[in-house]
Amino acid sequence: MRQRIAVIGSGPAGLTFARVLHRHGQPVTVLERDAAPDARPPGGTLDLHEGLGQLALDKAGLLAEFQALSRPEGQAMRILDTDGTVLRDWRPRADDRANPEIDRGQLRDLLLGPLDVQWGRGVTHVVPGTRDGVLVHFADGRQETFDLVVGADGAWSRVRPAVSSVTPHYTGVTSVETSLDDVDTRYPDLARLIGDGSVAVYGVNRKLVAQRNSGGHVKVYVQYRAPLDWHANLDLADAEAARSSLLALFDGWAAPVLDFLRHGNAFVHRPLYVLPVSHTWTHVPGVTLLGDAAHLMPPLGAGANLAMLEGAELAEAIAVGPEDLDGAVHAFEEQMWARASRWAKITAAGLERLVSPDPAEALALFDQVQPS
Repeated sequence: MRQRIAVIGSGPAGLTFARVLHRHGQPVTVLERDAAPDARPPGGTLDLHEGLGQLALDKAGLLAEFQALSRPEGQAMRILDTDGTVLRDWRPRADDRANPEIDRGQLRDLLLGPLDVQWGRGVTHVVPGTRDGVLVHFADGRQETFDLVVGADGAWSRVRPAVSSVTPHYTGVTSVETSLDDVDTRYPDLARLIGDGSVAVYGVNRKLVAQRNSGGHVKVYVQYRAPLDWHANLDLADAEAARSSLLALFDGWAAPVLDFLRHGNAFVHRPLYVLPVSHTWTHVPGVTLLGDAAHLMPPLGAGANLAMLEGAELAEAIAVGPEDLDGAVHAFEEQMWARASRWAKITAAGLERLVSPDPAEALALFDQVQPS
């Protein structure tokens, strides 16, 4: 008998899980609260690591298509001092495929492929252990039961409470995102400063990173230590007010760096939350979690990669041993927890060094990860 399996969320974790199950001929229901794939901006670019995200795509049979879409040159990184001095200018070899970049929207479309996603199906909560299986409650009042519900629904997961009472906590570091379009034509000096990949500038308890996406689009991220309510008297929807506030916060930095903020077209506040480094739960038959729902960590390049590999591994475990669905899920969780805990410790320590009272810590971390 085929199992009734649902995954909540159509991010990298949920779609990879569904795509690998699809490859093995196992039906899966993908439930997504967004009304359509393009209901929200897809976000910036992702670097997919050889042994993590790329391995997951290989398990899904999509590695060659990813390689055709990805931008190996996007691995390049330039680091500036706050006065504009170039401190590091690292460029990948022509054959370097360790962490090529791909836009989130391109990755989403690649993973969607033949999948039948049920759009506009917001989940409010799930109830395991009912007579007919795991009961899923939807925002529109409907209900549906499954043998397995996989929560791949992000930081504020509606599935997580079925297995864990833990909620994310604020790191003390906030982030504001803006973007520039058609940068090569409109802002050629900034385009040259970014190069093919990213440019980063580190100051006392703050940083700015500008990252090239495809099509001349650039994402700009500023991070700094601040109370969660730092913007209580600021309307972030007012672009000019947000811009003025950020320019004051980064006052004294080199003019070309501040131009990334001067030319930003909108500002989005994203305070950084995390789950405890070693977040686990007592196994609950019929429910499990993937990605940020399971192990939310600082956004330092590991989260999406781990999420995708977890989705692929869980799908393979189910496909190989469908007669013991619960056993396969439980064994997967044990493996996921151990690996995620290691990465959570690495990223937590990384955030402390990248947004630090001593900017030299960020440079030292870069030299450890990407030696000259």
